[in-house]
Amino acid sequence: MADHDSTTRPLNFIEQIVEADNASGKWGGRVHTRFPPEPNGYLHIGHAKSICLNYGLAKNYGGKFNLRFDDTNPAKEEQEYVDAIKEDVLWLGADFRPNSPHGGGLFLASDYFEQMYSFALELIRKGKAYVCDLSAEEVAARRGKPGIPATSPFRDRPTEESLRLIAEMKDGRHPNGSKSVRARIDLASPNFNLRDPVMYRILHESHHNTGTKWCIYPMYDWAHGFEDSLEGITHSICTLEFEDHRPLYDWFINAVNEGRTPDGSGPYGKIIHHAQQIEFAKFRPTYTVLSKRNLLKMVTDGVVKGWDDPRMPTIRGMRRRGYTPESIRTLMEEVGVTKVESFIDIGRLENAIRNDLNKKAPRRMAVLRPLKVVIENYPDNQVEHFDAQNNPEDPAAGTRKVPFSKVLYIERDDFMENPPKKFFRLAPGTEVRFRWAYFLKCTGVVKNDAGEVVEVRCTYDPATKGGDAPDGRKVKGTIHWVSAAHAIDAEVRLFDRLFTAEEPGKRTGNYMDDLNPNSLEVVHAKLEPSLAGSPGGASYQFERMGYFHVDQDSTPAHLVFNRTVTLKDTWAKVASQG
Repeated sequence: MADHDSTTRPLNFIEQIVEADNASGKWGGRVHTRFPPEPNGYLHIGHAKSICLNYGLAKNYGGKFNLRFDDTNPAKEEQEYVDAIKEDVLWLGADFRPNSPHGGGLFLASDYFEQMYSFALELIRKGKAYVCDLSAEEVAARRGKPGIPATSPFRDRPTEESLRLIAEMKDGRHPNGSKSVRARIDLASPNFNLRDPVMYRILHESHHNTGTKWCIYPMYDWAHGFEDSLEGITHSICTLEFEDHRPLYDWFINAVNEGRTPDGSGPYGKIIHHAQQIEFAKFRPTYTVLSKRNLLKMVTDGVVKGWDDPRMPTIRGMRRRGYTPESIRTLMEEVGVTKVESFIDIGRLENAIRNDLNKKAPRRMAVLRPLKVVIENYPDNQVEHFDAQNNPEDPAAGTRKVPFSKVLYIERDDFMENPPKKFFRLAPGTEVRFRWAYFLKCTGVVKNDAGEVVEVRCTYDPATKGGDAPDGRKVKGTIHWVSAAHAIDAEVRLFDRLFTAEEPGKRTGNYMDDLNPNSLEVVHAKLEPSLAGSPGGASYQFERMGYFHVDQDSTPAHLVFNRTVTLKDTWAKVASQG
């Protein structure tokens, strides 16, 4: 789903397959892909790779892209997740809507329940499926081992009896877990997915789409291939863990097609479509947990403040933090598509948003940990306004006016009373440039009763207006500032990585052991006045501090900013120091 022509790089292996299919006319020149999430949680950054890949194939080859919900487990699915997934897919730029150039439509597996049930009846009549009375635990206990076949005392149950029992299951006449429908395949297969897998289980749960109409629900493996078939998907793109499931999906389609003909004259009607499944390696970033079960636990346990907490790797959380769809799409293009599982350095994701925002985020001055500066020789009531560049990467962005007065705020870290060598910021007796304004020299400090510096006293050189000295003298430091009389207050949330380990949980087996206790710090900052009224969702570069995004909690009376990312990779610096 590149924003540039994919021909500028070598084709990945899936694109090579698609081009070969198009050249041979395998699908009549069609390319039809889909993204099939289960609506049991919010989408995360791992899903973004699949979305970008599937939509990108449809876009680059003039095809269609479906969004389809694999909603076969009502116990864990909610309409909230359905709605959020639709929004996040569209936000990423993958437009599935039929009126868009590549939109194939929105689909739900639950809309196919009737058709899939009829396929199950067909397999029972063909002797390829049966109703089993074993519990899930008993099925697992009889699964066998490599070289030792599974066992199933009900696989030879008469066809008519299985047909009667599945009808009773559908009518709600049996309790949860008491029966299942299983495929009759091969109890000795080395691929355990083919050892008479369960097709249907009894589940007396209301469904977000079908309500209480059904009390038996298809298993994911039974439903998946038929969904692709019914939608006419050409290239069914899955992650590598489904590679061992592909023989089962093929078996299900082939079993239904047995006794069918292209023209529909066979005893079971017309042959159904058989999509081509292709597997690729998922996106696995370091310092991140992507299991929806683990993400849900962090939400329910209060480790984070919700699925959209900006520390979460969910698309919703990343949106709230200030990530852009362009940065995510660019990263997925750069990472590429392979069949080799590997971790991707989270720094690449952080660099992607830095590079994107560097080009388009307006610059502003903000002091996160304020320290007062008083200019002793500056007129008490004088206010000057200096021109400040909005974005050096975009000359068309122009300039803005920033007020300058006798009392300013600077970052506490930009002053040291007893500095080490090579400290080029403000210190007693040193002169630094205040960005866009003047050279200032520190003449003294004011301390509180605890001996802490609470105020820095300075003088300024009026001849250095604009930031340069007419006599040619140079200063090594430039710091940012805000005028105290004009500053506006804001809550700034400094987010960091949620985990301190590259592979959370690898050391102890519990990912919670690697939580970063410093993943959130809240400070009360002073901002230049041009940031007043910043609209929700706006992003800025706070000069020398990082990129920041207006949070949804922000109001005109109480501005709230989230730090999207620092200007530099501070974690890389820590790692280099051992």
